[in-house]
Amino acid sequence: MTVSPIIKVAELSHRVRPGDHSLTILEGISFEVKSGQSVALVGASGSGKSTLLGLLAGLDSASDGDIAIKDRWLSELNEEQRAQLRGEHIGFVFQSFLLLPTLTALENVMLPAELQGQKQGAQRARELLEQVGLSARMQHFPSQLSGGEQQRVAIARAFMTQPDILLADEPTGNLDHHTGAQIIELLFELNRTHGTTLLMVTHDEALAKRCERRLVMTGGRLEEQHA
Repeated sequence: MTVSPIIKVAELSHRVRPGDHSLTILEGISFEVKSGQSVALVGASGSGKSTLLGLLAGLDSASDGDIAIKDRWLSELNEEQRAQLRGEHIGFVFQSFLLLPTLTALENVMLPAELQGQKQGAQRARELLEQVGLSARMQHFPSQLSGGEQQRVAIARAFMTQPDILLADEPTGNLDHHTGAQIIELLFELNRTHGTTLLMVTHDEALAKRCERRLVMTGGRLEEQHA
């Protein structure tokens, strides 16, 4: 039996209009990702990697082409349906962490489940924070945590709803080498434990080498695909 790819990208293009002219950010991007794969999205700054990640998460709409997540084409969904799909199937780790400063680490991790109406998320949030090595920091606020600790909270939050897909934008970009290596190990451990599909924008060569596949972006185009 043939299993459908968990992500399909078909002739995707994206343009923006700063002022009077049109600027092409992405052009003619096509690829597929199988469930459980780890994929590194690499390329120079400004090549369109983060824009592509945002489109995959349904945070913006493409100018042309389409994306399917678990056989559901995003162009056929309204904003509410896209948000539901994102909440049920996609976790997102941002480079800037985006933790809420007035919530503790535990409350930040619980938030995605609460937004979905799940009332019993505290125990799972505690288990995830223990998995990422923060059992002693659960009641600390983001301002009381180091950059590496905040990133670990962000990763635990991304796994809170047991997503099928984890999208990460430079997950080690703001971290020192040692902490970055710990985050890489954590991502792949969670990938193995949960079977989560990983797609990561990165400049980190060590992280890219750990992935099963590498997609190389140049000037808004997908130039190469390496197994």
